[in-house]
Amino acid sequence: MVEALKKDFFWGNSSSSMQTEGGWNEGGKGLSVYDVRPETVDSMNWQVTIDNYHDFETDFDLMQAMNMNMYRFQISWSRVCPDGDGAFNEEGIAFYSRMIDALIARGIEPMICLYHFDMPLALAEKYDGFLSRHVVDAFVRYGKEMMRRFAGRVKYWIVFNEHNLYFTSDAWRYAGVLRENLTLSEIYQIFHHTMLAHCQLTDFIHGFDSSVKIGGMLAYTEIYPATTSPQDNLAVRRQEEFSYLNLCDVYVYGHYSPAVLTFVKNQGIDMDWREEDLTVLSKGISDFLSFSYYRSGLLSAENLTENDAPNLYLDKGFQQNPLLERNEWDWAIDATGFRNIITRLYNQFGLPVFPIENGLGLREDWDGEHEIEDNQRIDYHRAHIEALKSAVIEDGADVLGYLGWGLIDIPSSSGNMDKRYGAVYVNRDNHNLRDLRRVPKKSFHWFQQVFGSNGKNM
Repeated sequence: MVEALKKDFFWGNSSSSMQTEGGWNEGGKGLSVYDVRPETVDSMNWQVTIDNYHDFETDFDLMQAMNMNMYRFQISWSRVCPDGDGAFNEEGIAFYSRMIDALIARGIEPMICLYHFDMPLALAEKYDGFLSRHVVDAFVRYGKEMMRRFAGRVKYWIVFNEHNLYFTSDAWRYAGVLRENLTLSEIYQIFHHTMLAHCQLTDFIHGFDSSVKIGGMLAYTEIYPATTSPQDNLAVRRQEEFSYLNLCDVYVYGHYSPAVLTFVKNQGIDMDWREEDLTVLSKGISDFLSFSYYRSGLLSAENLTENDAPNLYLDKGFQQNPLLERNEWDWAIDATGFRNIITRLYNQFGLPVFPIENGLGLREDWDGEHEIEDNQRIDYHRAHIEALKSAVIEDGADVLGYLGWGLIDIPSSSGNMDKRYGAVYVNRDNHNLRDLRRVPKKSFHWFQQVFGSNGKNM
């Protein structure tokens, strides 16, 4: 397949503030829940990361050289509003304004994400994060202020990174709750509260600037039935309905899935529903559907019961696919799953689809002299971009772009710098900052030709 994609197709990179910025106690920034996490044997602390706070220009130059035309980054809530619900920090806001200007000057379209798991510590300690409606109000206040400041220059937005993760057993980790083992009702409350925040901000930005595009975002793992049994197939259908399609029902139609609401009623779940919430959800219609994709897996119904929540099925039923290659961290490599998701989302919901995270974590060391030959990464991205092109050219999907994850090395979400996703090596490890030098890998030059040819030269 040699066809290039449409002329306005976006090629780029995604990252988060806590995985790139550093500067954890500078520029008036308040503490986030990440800033107080200690390093471990397999992870760094979050104080420096790759130090974009002091020098983002170098990385933007590399993005431009790689022929990127979009960069999705995150605003740190605690950098622009140190306590989360108090005074705004003009120095922090000015930092992001400089970033936006620097991207535009290089011909790179900025996309802003408003929340990527780094709850202001003050709100986590005082209110249990998104378990509290007060925190919802504080977040909406923060989001509206950022939209007022930047919507004139930033035309693409998402509210929550991987929004369906707030509907899992790890929801506490993402929602700023400083305790584990949440009840099922608490998980549903967190999800409902974050969806209300998403819808309020979506409605606000559409009224503020009609030229702006805002989308919902999923962490999408393609799940296949572990066997051909009807029970496994039913489990996959229900897991997909709760974990993925339910959110899209809100993004596209403005209401939750009937299956989810029926489960809530039958199980007596308290999701903190108020009568006015129905109106809020109805106004949260998105302009596109975005998602992250890294791997696929299998689901077995063998250990599931009728009382298990389908949004938690993977806790008990996830299995690896023995037919697929996996990386060191057991993430299966499956480009066909990527195509399936793109085509399914577009066929079912009709909004443009935008994969805004995709990549492969690999363990790599630089010898200080020779270029890192990351052929496995090239093979991974080539297969996934070819799958995307098949979804567009053969299946008819409308796809806005393709953003890789962390294409300049950043620590993984667990803080592990040894798990690298980038086409550019950053010279540090978990416990030694070294010189933070940026060193292009073999994949850097491959991305240059792919992005520069709009997907034609693979």
